[in-house]
Amino acid sequence: MKLEFVYLPVARLDEALALYRDELGLSEAWREGETTVGLDLPDSDVKLMLDVDDSNARPGPMFVVASVAAFRRDHPGLGYDGEAFEIPDGWMTSFSDPWGNAVYVMDQSTADAS
Repeated sequence: MKLEFVYLPVARLDEALALYRDELGLSEAWREGETTVGLDLPDSDVKLMLDVDDSNARPGPMFVVASVAAFRRDHPGLGYDGEAFEIPDGWMTSFSDPWGNAVYVMDQSTADAS
């Protein structure tokens, strides 16, 4: 399990980029369409992921594992926030820690399946 992103849902990407990129000086690492941007964090391999989300998503760490299905099977008592769902290049699941913080777990199992 590796921390890959700190997920930060935002209402407006342009306003978020004005703060994190333009004001704080973080550089863009990648972009996915017009709604998601990864920013480099200084002295770290972890990225800050800004994502336009109007569904009341919660910020939190996003870990990469080899298989979301295996992770869920190996950790059945985590109280998942629903079923795993497909994302570009893989699968994702989430759960809440005992204090209500979101924890995201993703894999990239379909990245080379094309």
